[in-house]
Amino acid sequence: MRKITIIGGGGVRAPLLIHGLAQAQALFGIGEVTLFDIDVERTETIARIGREIVRKLGAGFAIRVTSDLEDAATGADFVLSSIRVGGMKARARDERLAIEHGLAGQETTGPAGAAMALRTLPVTLGQAKVVEAVAPDAWFINFSNPAGLITQALTEHTRLKVIGICDTPSEVFHKIAEAVGAPASEMFFDYAGLNHLGWVRRVLLRGEDITERLLADTELLRGLYPADLFDPALIQTLKLIPTEYLFFYYSQRKAYRNQLKAGASRGEELERMNVELFARLAQQTDAEALATYTDYLQQRNASYMKLEAQAGSAFSQNAEQPDPFDAATGYHKIALDLMTGLVSEQSREIVLNVRNRGAIEDLAYEDIVEVPCDVDRNGAKPRLTGRLPESVRGLVTAVKAYEKTSIRAAMEQSRPLAQLAMLEYPIIGQWEWAGEILEALMAADPNGLGGLK
Repeated sequence: MRKITIIGGGGVRAPLLIHGLAQAQALFGIGEVTLFDIDVERTETIARIGREIVRKLGAGFAIRVTSDLEDAATGADFVLSSIRVGGMKARARDERLAIEHGLAGQETTGPAGAAMALRTLPVTLGQAKVVEAVAPDAWFINFSNPAGLITQALTEHTRLKVIGICDTPSEVFHKIAEAVGAPASEMFFDYAGLNHLGWVRRVLLRGEDITERLLADTELLRGLYPADLFDPALIQTLKLIPTEYLFFYYSQRKAYRNQLKAGASRGEELERMNVELFARLAQQTDAEALATYTDYLQQRNASYMKLEAQAGSAFSQNAEQPDPFDAATGYHKIALDLMTGLVSEQSREIVLNVRNRGAIEDLAYEDIVEVPCDVDRNGAKPRLTGRLPESVRGLVTAVKAYEKTSIRAAMEQSRPLAQLAMLEYPIIGQWEWAGEILEALMAADPNGLGGLK
């Protein structure tokens, strides 16, 4: 029987993962899912929801909670890491400081993304070293944001079998397939980039290249995103379909102004939502808690990107949402697809964050890239994608330089290197300004962003 360990088991994604594992129990033969987290009380609440899911689906595996990582990881076949160091409070604080310095506050990009990386990296590496010691043959699947940067650090500084995942590419693939009215399985998406910095370059339907037809349809292009993010003229001029996080590069001022207008960042609104959620869950039966959790996910999903794109509130979205457990895409779907591939003889294609190995010619062999991979029990092999279009090549190489310098800064606990990383980062890109922003982020963080000196 397989053992699955979730690091960050008190996170709100964990029940979605448990649901997927329960549905795939016949394939995986799971004996135990272990939830590791430093917040045991919160994790016990998540475990109650997970056990209710397992009971309803008749999956029959145990769910155990522990705050001892060595215990959690020992004997694990898969370790799924999804942590948020400092919790949602730290995200909200970082995003507010970004706004105060004239930039959009967003979890994985800009100043808040830089702070999240510096705060998360030492903790994740420490946890990975424990896993390496007690479960060296386990697959280590990284969800922790910023996913590409964290996965880069894990591959550089551990010997674990590491793969990073994100649902952003599959979301845009699904939206394109919906717009065309065809199953995604009958389509080919030529995709390349970094995590939260990728583009669809070509789309084929049953072997026919339909890219030009898609680019010519302005209404279709508007409908590909959860909110009104991109001017269709931008997409048509690039001749590339960007994933949603490019909004924070291409329309940084718009995102910032909308956050000012709304009076909050998404992190601040989600912090309030989470406090309310766990207060309600504490008073409810397991069945009631599952229903409340489902409502929470629907509200959270309905509000996605609305604030930054339209100055809308996470609490004002009343649009009908599908059952989040049965959604066509999502982190849990990608994780299950990946895990299924890793126990199968038959190869499957998934967009993942893996070592480049020549896939993108503009980047180094060891760089972590986000590209389509062939996945089977031997691992994930990136498909060759050639050179990036000239219109995005400079942006990608600059962001990769920022990621690598950030890793050096965290490993050496170097404030000057952290400031250099922000200088290299296109969203910031000025030495004195980077220093001011970094000083504010360090002063607000209880541990000075991983103990930078």
